[in-house]
Amino acid sequence: MFLDYFALGLLFFVGGVLFYGIIAIHDIPYEIAKHRNHPQQDAIHVAGWISLFTLHAIWPFLWIWATLYREDRGLGFKSPHPSTSEALAESRPSSPLSARG
Repeated sequence: MFLDYFALGLLFFVGGVLFYGIIAIHDIPYEIAKHRNHPQQDAIHVAGWISLFTLHAIWPFLWIWATLYREDRGLGFKSPHPSTSEALAESRPSSPLSARG
């Protein structure tokens, strides 16, 4: 009889730990975004809750989205150096007629 109650208690304990673990894990991308002052941290938080209903299928994408942003460079899609086309445009005269003098 004691082992029946012990097994039932252990079953509830393991179920509770798993439930809490899943809830805690879904919030990791939001915590990363909040730590990095991500401008879309609220959207990441909502998407994290939505990922609970999709069995965390979108969770890896949220992790990537949250870690892409840094305050010093933003999302990192802009090059800090001018592109080659901009450098060429600056080195050429604006029109062929102005180069004749």
